[in-house]
Amino acid sequence: MEKNKNSRDEGIGKVPEDVVIEILVRGGIREWEQISCVKKQWASLFRCDCECFWQAALSFYYPHQLPLPPPPTWPVPLPNNSKRRFIALYISQHIFASDPPHEILGHTYLFLKDQLQPSIMPPHSGILHGTIIDQFIACGKSRDVAHELASRIWLAVVDNLDQNHHSFSLLKRLAHEGDVFLPYPYTRSVKVQWRLFEKLFTDFRDCFNHVDYYDMLGCAKSRFHPIPSAWLGY
Repeated sequence: MEKNKNSRDEGIGKVPEDVVIEILVRGGIREWEQISCVKKQWASLFRCDCECFWQAALSFYYPHQLPLPPPPTWPVPLPNNSKRRFIALYISQHIFASDPPHEILGHTYLFLKDQLQPSIMPPHSGILHGTIIDQFIACGKSRDVAHELASRIWLAVVDNLDQNHHSFSLLKRLAHEGDVFLPYPYTRSVKVQWRLFEKLFTDFRDCFNHVDYYDMLGCAKSRFHPIPSAWLGY
């Protein structure tokens, strides 16, 4: 039995890498996580430094998507690798339902998500929001469109936060930072501020202690009137 297994592994190992890449790319994105657990050689193909795999994936799934032209300045840095481009396009298509995929949406979503990671102290949300606005204006969007796109990105990132203590602390911080006044379009939309409180008082209600709950409730009442009954009751 062990001999047969070794024979199969040797047979797979003899398949040229470009053929393996073509098979894996066509196997379906949702299967990639499981595929990477089958064989170390295959897992290595999914790393950032395997440009050949991600270029093949870009060509197969997004054949008409050209790289973004470099403007004079990018407020949000764009990593120069095919894996990041693929993920940005996938996010644009599946989270924002953009058709055709709007790559800059995906890159900006990833930028904001990276900035809110627990391993670093995030900049003030007003700075992050302003950077996102400047990014879209640099792409030729109007102030109104830039504001709407930035709001969509904030909502998507907030809605996709993990259910853990870091997310709870982050949401509290973002909710408090909404008090800062900035000129349009650099203010976060009412929809974003509402969603922060809604998520705190529904998904994270059990994380509050008595003092924090009434502090956050007072903050919500100062901005919204009336507030939903679902937010009440500690």
